[in-house]
Amino acid sequence: MKAKIILKVATKSIMKSRMRSLLTALGIIIGVAAVVVMVAIGDGAQQKVEQSIASLGTNLIIITPGSSNTGGVRGGMGSFSRFTFDDVDKIKNEALLIKGVSPVVRSGGQVIGGVGNWNTSIQGVSPDYLDIREWPLQSGEFFTDRDVLARAKVCVLGAEVVKNLFPNDDPVGQQIRIRNTPFKVIGVLKEKGQSATGASNDDVILAPSRTVQDRLSGGRFITSIQVSAVSADKIPAAIAEIKSIMRESHKIETGMEDDFTVRDQSDLSEAATETSRILTILLASVAGVSLIVGGIGIMNIMLVSVTERTREIGIRLSIGARASDILVQFLTEAIVLSLSGGVIGVGLSFLIAYLLNNYTDQSAYIKPEIIMIAFGFAGAIGIFFGFYPAKKASALNPIDALRYE
Repeated sequence: MKAKIILKVATKSIMKSRMRSLLTALGIIIGVAAVVVMVAIGDGAQQKVEQSIASLGTNLIIITPGSSNTGGVRGGMGSFSRFTFDDVDKIKNEALLIKGVSPVVRSGGQVIGGVGNWNTSIQGVSPDYLDIREWPLQSGEFFTDRDVLARAKVCVLGAEVVKNLFPNDDPVGQQIRIRNTPFKVIGVLKEKGQSATGASNDDVILAPSRTVQDRLSGGRFITSIQVSAVSADKIPAAIAEIKSIMRESHKIETGMEDDFTVRDQSDLSEAATETSRILTILLASVAGVSLIVGGIGIMNIMLVSVTERTREIGIRLSIGARASDILVQFLTEAIVLSLSGGVIGVGLSFLIAYLLNNYTDQSAYIKPEIIMIAFGFAGAIGIFFGFYPAKKASALNPIDALRYE
């Protein structure tokens, strides 16, 4: 009952000067809203990255070329490729822990067809590619192994390419020209969205790998190899198996470094998650400064309140109130003021998150635990910055307080 009365008196005291109380709590409101929104944006970005990585395909393993070393200058990963179709065939025939393998031959250029032209990426792949990437067709069909061997000039368009070349027409069965080479469109890929790097997965044309190599890229080697393991728990064993096969294929002796790199989705996910986590902590720390500023504002206004209510404190002490009662009373007021700011700040953060999710490209995901942390921090700010004014009030001499003008 005593706690209820203290809370009621504290609330009534705060409500006497509503505008001043609101302005005092403004720092807490902004601080809590900023912290919650910044963490929510970080979590939303992390979810987007995880979704993008998941969109690459289940149990995906990517084999990329190693680095070059010319004139004592070492290039980066992927700067030197010795991958051939023999490597792909060897993995397909000898690996026991994979269910699909596809070469990837990258090219690009101007594509003419439909209503105009469009510059896009062209990837030469095999029929296993759609299963590896778990990428269904919207319409039409995919090319076959026979098309790959025959170097058929057929292709499948991504949704972004269709939107730009055939906005009001069905592209299946129509002809397009990729860098002056005619291709027949036999299918359209289902829309997949953004990749982990922020680029569009749908701005692509898929064609038989040997066709792209002979007609478009003009190189001897393929860009990379994508593999799908039989299950998630077999990925480490599948990677070890692939490394063994590739070392044998490239005749790499024991003790020599690999001239390739094998990665799975966990590597990509860990790197992206770590980057997102550091960014979230940084943003939340910067936003947390607003809470400290808000706490200083609460201390300032509570000191003013103690000065204004000196006679009231003297009267309470003279009729039997203990110093601890005065301490608890003013400390409660500081905590109520801080928590009230926290409530408004959380409400404001939900409004900001709603606007971001519905009217911008940003994604904000508010977790329940961050709300509890924000409330706890707001309460702690109220206790920390409210204690000194409350202690000062409780230490007043009753006689001096009654004489105060």
